[in-house]
Amino acid sequence: MPRLIVIVGPTAVGKTAAAISLAEMLHTEIISCDSRQFYSELKIGVARPSDEELAAVPHHFIACRSVTNPYNVYTYEHEALALLDTLFGKYDTVVAVGGSGLYVDALCKGINYMPDPTPELRASLKQRIAEGGLPGMLEELKKLDPDYYAVVDHCNPIRIQRALEIIHTAGVPCSQLLQPSLPQRPFEIVKVAITADRDTLRDRIYRRVDQMMEQGLLDEAETLLPLRNLNTLNTVGYKELFAYFDGYVSLDEAVMQIKNHTWQYAKKQLTWLKRYDDISWIESQSASKSLSEMFVKN
Repeated sequence: MPRLIVIVGPTAVGKTAAAISLAEMLHTEIISCDSRQFYSELKIGVARPSDEELAAVPHHFIACRSVTNPYNVYTYEHEALALLDTLFGKYDTVVAVGGSGLYVDALCKGINYMPDPTPELRASLKQRIAEGGLPGMLEELKKLDPDYYAVVDHCNPIRIQRALEIIHTAGVPCSQLLQPSLPQRPFEIVKVAITADRDTLRDRIYRRVDQMMEQGLLDEAETLLPLRNLNTLNTVGYKELFAYFDGYVSLDEAVMQIKNHTWQYAKKQLTWLKRYDDISWIESQSASKSLSEMFVKN
């Protein structure tokens, strides 16, 4: 049976390097499960693999569409499965990598269709966010769906809005629809999570944000100002710099917000991963060695 090795973990833990190392050893290709690396306009702020990394191993679902042409998880599932069908005609094993838990779930087990709300409900929730009502919406989500509240990014109003849309439209918790009863995939799935202790991970996140600023994140964000109202750009690393351009915070404050919000997001990713009972955990400092020992025949 063909095998899909899924490498997951919190942001900045070293997933990209580990996945490339493993794919090179197995002479195979990589499928991305990162919901922000799909977009060609987003590079530095989403830690897209470098040109050298992309050249080392064929990658899929990286910079494959514009932010003006947003993706959704259902389309991703369909297209990723079709691609896997082709890749498994050439390889016994394919590597998937990413930190977007919803997209990892879509690839591995499928996502039930989640209904669209009425225009009135969507407009009402958007208005609540615009008026600063996100804390109240979070409390509402905590009451209606504590399981999803525990794993969702509290700094992402779009995810909060969508969860409440689903709950009020479908009449069931969002987390219930994220646990579908679907046919098993026609390939073996092996999940490996890369982890690090909290202090190490936080330091890696802070250093990476500093590196992003050195690489030109501020200029990248400025070029995206005309598109700032797109949901896709309501993303850590960009929205904080948009606030700086608007004069609400200093540049130093914006950078610190990026660091703190990214750290909060990483903790949510770890909470999401702890839901899995079919996952192996490895340490970041020895990730490539551990993956080699697990999957490469001597």
